[in-house]
Amino acid sequence: MQTYQILVVEDEDVTRFNLRNLFEAEGYIVHEAIDGNSMAEQLRKNTINLIIMDINLPGKNGLLLARELTANKDMGLIFLTGRDSDIDKVLGLEIGADDYLTKPFNPRELTIRARNILSRIGQKTTVLGQSIITFNQWTLDNNARQMTSPMGEVIAIPRGEYRALSLLIQNAGKIISRQDLIKEMTGRELRANDRTVDVTIRRLRKHFESSPSTPELINTIHGEGYRFVGVLD
Repeated sequence: MQTYQILVVEDEDVTRFNLRNLFEAEGYIVHEAIDGNSMAEQLRKNTINLIIMDINLPGKNGLLLARELTANKDMGLIFLTGRDSDIDKVLGLEIGADDYLTKPFNPRELTIRARNILSRIGQKTTVLGQSIITFNQWTLDNNARQMTSPMGEVIAIPRGEYRALSLLIQNAGKIISRQDLIKEMTGRELRANDRTVDVTIRRLRKHFESSPSTPELINTIHGEGYRFVGVLD
């Protein structure tokens, strides 16, 4: 049975100590970092499955560090921070974080969310069992987590967008609810006034709109969810 490795990126000593004890008690291997430099060092030395990171860090903040994480790295990311503005939450999820919790946090809730993310990573399968999917002259590379447009432009897509698109393609022609999409993207339930799914779909559509020859591939079904209407080759 795989023992997952978690990296806690937190400059506050007490919080970092508590997080380490919390996850070691759950049976995980836990590593620590206090800033971007020490995070990079831990990533070089260890096979990290999940990063739990504060936004307010010395030097580069967590949002900037998240942008620098390798796009195709099969690794989860949870922001755990005292910053609770909606702008920070949306930005963090758009960057590709799997989840976002604010301090003070419920330890049990955090471990459950982490377990859900790690479970998805451990059970990862490619869309329709294929490494390459083509539709409407677009190519989706599941291994590299990137798309190639009809004009040959290569577009790296964040985890959240990839998971949403994968679920839609896997169920092409069917209506997928916002609840199912948020569950696939983050492992959590849909919350009141949560616009994460809508923001993600909007970003996917912008990628497709970069090609004038591409028709609308994701329909909005008002009051129900979204549906992929592209043609799979």
